[in-house]
Amino acid sequence: MKQIQKKENSIVFSTELSESLANAIRRYVNEIPVFAVEDVEISKNDSPLYDETVAHRIGLVPIKMKKDIDEKKTKLILDSKKEGFVYSGEIKGAEIVYDKIPLTALSKGQELSLTATGRFGKGNEHAKFSPGLMFYREVCELEMDKSLSEEIKRLCPQNEIKEKGNKIIVLDNKKVEVGDKCEEVCVKKNKDIEINKTGELIISIESFGQMNVEDILKKSTEALKKDLAELGKKLK
Repeated sequence: MKQIQKKENSIVFSTELSESLANAIRRYVNEIPVFAVEDVEISKNDSPLYDETVAHRIGLVPIKMKKDIDEKKTKLILDSKKEGFVYSGEIKGAEIVYDKIPLTALSKGQELSLTATGRFGKGNEHAKFSPGLMFYREVCELEMDKSLSEEIKRLCPQNEIKEKGNKIIVLDNKKVEVGDKCEEVCVKKNKDIEINKTGELIISIESFGQMNVEDILKKSTEALKKDLAELGKKLK
């Protein structure tokens, strides 16, 4: 496994892994239990949005997955009387991931007051329970005519380019996919291009903020292992 790029809520790495296994892990991202708002009780809403719309927006606000979070005890409260936008950061009772999500707006003298409770759920039942995204692509070697060398270097400055006789080989192993660019150049110049798979995958994981990317990968793999173990028992 080789890390290519890492940011606060995303990671990109390359690894030797079969596509079928990578796809199974990707699908099991939506099998990770995540806490989100389920029921909203609005006692006062003077804003221009319907109660249902406000409740829907509250439900989609990501909540940090703390170890001590308890769906039976966690109660969220929002009470705003100020003029202007009402933001997610005004919600009390849990750690909100992004505090600048606009929920609605109030004019002078208006008020929004509500309480909410949540539960653990999975992304395969509703998007609000999804912790993030995982996607992947194959690492390929692109072989083409040497006469295209300068143009390919200009288009793909970060990618490794090797010379082999009258050919150049571009290793498509960076975060930005360059296969389409190389193919487009070859079509315009009426040159052949050969795409060879290396057996490696570039995997990207992006978190919506409820948990870090390492936990998403770990918990997705654990959920897959658990189901496979259960399947193995049933097959016996």
